Amino acid sequence: MTRRHGYALLVAIVAAIVALSAVIYIGVAADPGTNDRATLAGGRHPHNSAAPASTGVWVGSWSASPVGAEPGTEIMGLAGRAVRNVVHASIGGTSARITLSNLYGQSPLTITHASIAVAAGTGTAEAVAETMRRLTFGGNTTVVVPAGQQVLSDAVRITIPRGGDVLVTTYSPTRSGPVTYHPRARQISYAAQGDLTEDVTGTAYTEQTENWRYLTALDVLSDGAEGTIVAFGDSLTDGVGSTKNANNRWPDLLSERLHQAIEAGRDVPRYSVVNQGIGGNQVLADGLGRPAENQAGVSRFARDVLGRTNVKVVVIDLGINDILRNPRLADPDKILDGLRTMVRQAHAHGIKVIGATLMPFGGHRGYSDAREAVRQEINAEIRAGRVFDDVVDFDKAVRDPYDPREFRSDYDSGDHLHPSDKGYERMAGAFDLDDLKGAAPAKL
Repeated sequence: MTRRHGYALLVAIVAAIVALSAVIYIGVAADPGTNDRATLAGGRHPHNSAAPASTGVWVGSWSASPVGAEPGTEIMGLAGRAVRNVVHASIGGTSARITLSNLYGQSPLTITHASIAVAAGTGTAEAVAETMRRLTFGGNTTVVVPAGQQVLSDAVRITIPRGGDVLVTTYSPTRSGPVTYHPRARQISYAAQGDLTEDVTGTAYTEQTENWRYLTALDVLSDGAEGTIVAFGDSLTDGVGSTKNANNRWPDLLSERLHQAIEAGRDVPRYSVVNQGIGGNQVLADGLGRPAENQAGVSRFARDVLGRTNVKVVVIDLGINDILRNPRLADPDKILDGLRTMVRQAHAHGIKVIGATLMPFGGHRGYSDAREAVRQEINAEIRAGRVFDDVVDFDKAVRDPYDPREFRSDYDSGDHLHPSDKGYERMAGAFDLDDLKGAAPAKL
């Protein structure tokens, strides 16, 4: 080899080494975890949405079932407005992700800007400034959700406090048609004109609503939980009759009981609790529309239970609307068959099922002795252990001992169907927390 050729070869080798080093440097610099750690440590860039670097388990912290299309949004949707949903975290975490639904939309929903932040307090659209984070979807700030579909955001590093309120804000600049929503939330959320997605003051959020819009789930990466409990039911689970912004639904109060038991050193499961109740929901019958609004329990179980994050236990409290809303006398065997269908689906996914007895409705306008007999027949099967893995006896917990067809007066919200705050507390207290242990029974 000549000296010239040797020199040329040396130059080529050096160039290759330099190029390889540059590639390695660029790869390290672009690593989301590296950038995320640097950004959050410095605290100078609150809009970072890099994937989490911490360890833990993904669980549901909050959820709500999509119910239907919001009246008045059939053409424009919420174009040109920032929608700020307020939700309550049943468990804390170090990272978060959200699910947005366009299930009842008739055209694609374009979200160009979304954010998440910890609320500055209760009953406010103001955010804790340093917690404001921009959300992305597949690395992009813009996402298009097709009609009838949903989308999961990327994970973002943010400290979500257990028992705190969280603000999830979206902005869509274009018409999207009907807004997928969850009404009667017992929680005030907000909207504002213009793209104020990352506004922390909340001052411009003058529109208040008791609807959750688009948002159907908040998951967190938590080292304080090992799974999720889904509360699956109707308005009695959704919390109708409870105080607004107080989080006094029975699933909220069950979550608090679990936390207190863990703090006291009891050997109970470290589970979060999410609420998939829908007012007026039935085991067997869908609502109107295409797709059906207020889908029957057997129809939505896969979406609202099996589709939630890391579910270990489901509590089913359904059946009273099948009795009250049936123009003819409901068939208890058909209602029980529907409940057993959901149990089989849960067992196929390794999920334990706790079932609730149906609570009294004496004094309600829909009461009749014949309907009361159907309720008693269903409750007898549930108590006998022929439907669920374990039973929580809501009926026994809230009924009047002198007239078991009715609520005890201080547990009644006043309509003889929905509990008061004290009644919901009594329902949460009816659980034997040890029943939350274990898994679905093994197949024979």
